[in-house]
This record gives sequence, structure tokens and C-alpha cells, in this order.
Amino acid sequence: MASITNSHYILLFLIFFTFIVFTLALDLSNVAAEAPDGLLPLSKKHVLIRNTVQNGQVLNIHCKSSEDDLGHIRLKHGDTWGFRFRVNMALTTRFRCHFWWYARDHLGHYSYWFDIFTVYRDDNPFGKYPICDECVWNMYELSENFICRINRDQSGWCFKMDREN
Repeated sequence: MASITNSHYILLFLIFFTFIVFTLALDLSNVAAEAPDGLLPLSKKHVLIRNTVQNGQVLNIHCKSSEDDLGHIRLKHGDTWGFRFRVNMALTTRFRCHFWWYARDHLGHYSYWFDIFTVYRDDNPFGKYPICDECVWNMYELSENFICRINRDQSGWCFKMDREN
């Protein structure tokens, strides 16, 4: 009769622990309560961008991560565009977007870069800003180089975008 050694207990523990972690990370629709977003990798996110540029022009957007290139989007003033994704296992998910629009007189244009989603800012339970599972962004109407993450109650935080040189 074979005896169970300490290495067998360790192996069984690792298998059980891995099973529990992956079970919690899966999207199980019949589960009554899900783990809060931001506490586990693979959490679902939805980024929405609203064109509220001050001059009422079409907003051009090109967002990408290290895994996905979402292509060029032309967003009419007042319209909203969004995309969905899951935070990766390494918790390094980042989407960087290039925004540009033309001045009212069409003699110049505005061009900015901004990290529209970073785990550190948008999915960190210990961070300065609350976790967002639906991250809604508006271009700031009073200045061309600010973008604001808006909560459902219309409160929010504004961030300066990086000007393209």
C-alpha cells in the first residue's frame, strides 16, 4: 500500500488552489454574487468615450494596447464610442489613445495622447481613484487638453493629456 508523502500534499494543495482561482475568475452567469472587479485578473471592463470637444468638431480616435489595435474611429460631436476587454493575468493592461480634431477655422488641429485605461489608475482597489468597470470619458469642454472620467452621478476627475509634438 502506497503512503502519501509531504510532496503529495503540496501537489494536491496547488491543484486545489489553482482550481479555486480559475473558478472565481471565470464568468459564471448562474452565480449569485461575483467577486468585485479589480480584485481578480480577467475582470471585465467597458471604456466609453464621448465627443464633447468645445468647437463641436469630429473627434478622431485611435486606441491600442500591446495586444489589440482598435483602429481609427471618427466620432461626431455628441456621439459615444466604446470598447470592452478583460484585464490580463499580469495586471498590466493599458490602452493608449491618440485624439485629434481640427480647429473651427480648419487652419490648425489639436493632437493629444492619453492612457484611457491603466490598471494602476482604473482598476486598483488601493488607488487614488475608484475602480471603474464602466469607464466613461468626456473631453473637457473648457480646455482642449483635458479629458475627464465621469461617474454616474456626473462627478469625476480630469486629467491632462499629453500634447503631440
